[in-house]
Amino acid sequence: MLTITKKRIKIPPPLLISGSFLLLILIGTILLKLPIATTEPISWTDAIFVATSATTVTGLSVFDPGTVLTAFGEAVLLVLIQFGGIGLMTFAVAVLIMFRKKIGFQNRLYLREAFSQNTVGGIIKLAKSIIIFAFIVEAIGITILTFYWMPEYGFSKALHLSIFHVISAFNNAGFSLFPDNLIGVQDQPFALFLLSSLFIVGGIGFTVVLDLYQHKSFQRWSLHTKLMVSGTILINLAATIMVLVLEYNNKATIGAMSLGNKISAAYFTAVTPRTAGFNVVDYSVMEDPTLLLTMILMFIGGGSASTASGIKLTTFIVVVLSTLAFLRSQREPEIFGRSIRMEITIRSLAITTISILTVWIFIFLLTISESLPFLPLAFEVVSAFGTVGLSMGVTGQLSDLGELILSVLMFIGRIGPLTLFFLLLKPKKENFRYPYDQVFTG
Repeated sequence: MLTITKKRIKIPPPLLISGSFLLLILIGTILLKLPIATTEPISWTDAIFVATSATTVTGLSVFDPGTVLTAFGEAVLLVLIQFGGIGLMTFAVAVLIMFRKKIGFQNRLYLREAFSQNTVGGIIKLAKSIIIFAFIVEAIGITILTFYWMPEYGFSKALHLSIFHVISAFNNAGFSLFPDNLIGVQDQPFALFLLSSLFIVGGIGFTVVLDLYQHKSFQRWSLHTKLMVSGTILINLAATIMVLVLEYNNKATIGAMSLGNKISAAYFTAVTPRTAGFNVVDYSVMEDPTLLLTMILMFIGGGSASTASGIKLTTFIVVVLSTLAFLRSQREPEIFGRSIRMEITIRSLAITTISILTVWIFIFLLTISESLPFLPLAFEVVSAFGTVGLSMGVTGQLSDLGELILSVLMFIGRIGPLTLFFLLLKPKKENFRYPYDQVFTG
């Protein structure tokens, strides 16, 4: 008697995560191309670009969402942003939990990969906490912003604007329904502080937020949490001071503002590259040093297991600590009374190296496909890689080929260049080692 056994196909976690983003982009592209999604016809290239930008929570757009998208189109954009920011896998697990379905070990592996965790222990609890935390924070943000904007816009429009901007902010997307993004509200410090708080919380990492909730003492925080909190405070403070000094007399940006609004705008401009993408000033008239600083901040990005991208702040800190350890002739980098393992150092260096190479390649490709100045193109590439969404105003001038190039880069930036390399290159496991030899460096 012939027996047929069913063999389950095991999909590698990085492949499934990448596939979930591609599926979202495909569905979003089709929905945005529908006549009911836009007030005027858009090309397939534009639909792909905006769907990719929303799914990867970037914020770059070749048209004004507030005028081109209908209510249906805005809803599609918000769903892509929400799913792209928190992760399709997280929502899938939430549905399984809701219907009391058993979550197998393979699905736990997928979640571990999505949340950048080392073990599968407690991963389901983490997924549930993320969903609950996200909706609670967004609900609070929508309520506060609605009441703040209600005297100016009325309840209905204030609620509409608040829902869109709060979800966009928490997920670090940077899409806005205002034609000039947030330049029109640069004189509203409270709104800017609220939105910036949302994308800082969303970008610091869900594991960090959970750690902060469970442990009130700095001493009990994990090393990752300590690095993220201290690093975020330090880099945001330093960036704010630098933006304020560099742009203080630039009347095209913050030079003509009152001192209070200058500080507010400088703070917002300093924290938005990590990786929210909202802007309260025109980046095309910024000073070159500020643009360079912004590109560095966009490249660094936010925290692991968050709605942000970039190489991640902890990666940057580990690279800096490793460099200092080498200069001090230390075997391993140390901070807060803890040593950092060599494999983490090597991984951080690999992520940084691959990311720099990726950015360089796509700048090279874009300079070939586009007849635009170098600095705006380089800025656009770093913004796309970090899934930030800031622009010097050239997004709408890109050719179809340029849009497709940036779409690929936004996808790479969201899933992570290291994940892409793991998908393309099969790791080799060797049971032997070649003898050492000398290589001169430096």
